Amino acid sequence: MRIATWNINSVRTRTQRALNLISKHDIDVLCLQETKVKDDKFPREVFEDAGLHVTCHGLNQWNGVAIVSKEEPEDVFIGFPGQPGFAKDPEKPQDREARALGARIRGVEIWSLYVPNGREITDRHYDYKLDFLYHLARYAENHAQSKLLMSGDFNIAPRDEDVWDIEAFRGKTHVTEPERAAFQMLEEAGLEEVTRRFTEDQRYTYFDYKGMRFQKNEGMRIDFQLASAPLAQHVTGAQVDMVERAGDKTSDHCPLLADYNLPDFNSVR
Repeated sequence: MRIATWNINSVRTRTQRALNLISKHDIDVLCLQETKVKDDKFPREVFEDAGLHVTCHGLNQWNGVAIVSKEEPEDVFIGFPGQPGFAKDPEKPQDREARALGARIRGVEIWSLYVPNGREITDRHYDYKLDFLYHLARYAENHAQSKLLMSGDFNIAPRDEDVWDIEAFRGKTHVTEPERAAFQMLEEAGLEEVTRRFTEDQRYTYFDYKGMRFQKNEGMRIDFQLASAPLAQHVTGAQVDMVERAGDKTSDHCPLLADYNLPDFNSVR
């Protein structure tokens, strides 16, 4: 089973790029983030015409997650227990945003996650981000004995080498100790980041549009695939699609792919 995660930065803008990506890599499951569209406006017909199944969760023009798969999901999960909500005004209802979507496919519970950015360390959004990750870790801990995959844009660089210049990030989000500790909680809950060991020569998954970051190789590694032990043992390879990031009018994130050698799945292909 080949699973990919990609912060697409608007699915309506890059529908054809997503279809081309699935075809080029023979992807079985594509997890998308920042689809930026309500469910009733999602271009599902384009994917369905290509023989694919679409599961999506979008509430407005912000955030949004989706899972595009060759097989129809057996179960779908919108949000996870304890997932916090957010509104800029603390006096208004803190509604849950479209940031977490899960689907069970061939017995594997696959999540597409768009972790809050955090904005600034002094912003309420930063506390919201940590709370989101805390409850996500609790969910992972309760499901660590099953085939579980949490993939997506985590908006955290767990190591200094995961950013092009750690000094440029001092005092900013994505590299603070509380954020890194929250990421470590996911690992302590029984998940393993399974792509890094195969992609050391493809260090980054995100390059800002500004400052010609991609051309200068000034990026960040903030997209991951975190698998439970029963699933992680089946990983055979991974790659960062830098060619996609080099394309015209593409997302600022690179697709991140991993291969899982699951006999029950492979036997039906």
